[in-house]
Amino acid sequence: MNSMTSGSLSFDSDSEEQENQTTEPQSSETTPGGDKETQWEVVRETMGIAPAEIIAQRLQAEGIPARAWQEGAGQAFGLTVGLLGTGYVVVPESYAEEARKILDASGDDLEDINEES
Repeated sequence: MNSMTSGSLSFDSDSEEQENQTTEPQSSETTPGGDKETQWEVVRETMGIAPAEIIAQRLQAEGIPARAWQEGAGQAFGLTVGLLGTGYVVVPESYAEEARKILDASGDDLEDINEES
């Protein structure tokens, strides 16, 4: 036998130590959010995903959780018009009113973004 294989390694002591350690079960109290489902509401529709992403980032900068999405087929083909080309900006229902106020207050800038793309 060569020196690499002549010695045997025993992992039995490691596995015994792991078995002897008790693990505390995690309760649902330690997990934030729980099982509550978030309802998202559309606050703006745009022509394509790019302006929707810009608007979502604007809302995120204001501290509002926001997402931008577009139908998968429309995004795959690069559509910016029609049902498949529409981009959507969504926020949780509890933030919808505040998001609309922010978008209405800066509406001129956002309309320019939508027209340019």
